[in-house]
Amino acid sequence: MLKFLKKIFSKKGAFFGASNYEIDNMICGIGESKILKTEIEILAYPFKPSFVFPNKKIKANEITAICHQSYPPLIKIGDEVIFISREHAESLKEFTERNNIATFKETKNWNWLLEPYLDTENTPEEDIKINQLLNKHGFSDSEIMKIRTEVEKQMYKYNFDTMLWDWFSLGLPDVLAAMRVKYNEKEFTDFYKRAMEIELRS
Repeated sequence: MLKFLKKIFSKKGAFFGASNYEIDNMICGIGESKILKTEIEILAYPFKPSFVFPNKKIKANEITAICHQSYPPLIKIGDEVIFISREHAESLKEFTERNNIATFKETKNWNWLLEPYLDTENTPEEDIKINQLLNKHGFSDSEIMKIRTEVEKQMYKYNFDTMLWDWFSLGLPDVLAAMRVKYNEKEFTDFYKRAMEIELRS
């Protein structure tokens, strides 16, 4: 049914000018994962600059830290986070304990940066509060504006032209999915590194 609606919608034209290619390729998921005894296997990971693209087995001793409370859970390897499907949260927690791996908390930096592109409307007071949270994590007001200006058009396409209409939360997986269809390989590699630095800044 969703496919049918998307077909009708694309014929009428997208709200924010997304091409058929963008509409068909922006919603890419986060691949598949298998939690093994001392390894995590990643399959069909969609983000090419990643350490795990497209398929890789990660040994426990390669993992810097794990966050299993976030949505989706995150595996940190050096300066990069890898997404794991939420359905594996409990297995990931057991894997973390079994292999004595450190844990970390997500920053929510991208969630806050992407608030303007949700299918909802914040009050001016809520916008100020969000910016203050980002300020505490080392983002100046001018940097917040610069980041949002870079991703704005693509995030509107991602959330509205694909008919996702997410009103609750957009985060790092969403901005990577949106920007990977805008940038060429070199540009996206640069953006990917910057996106990871933004995600891990606290």
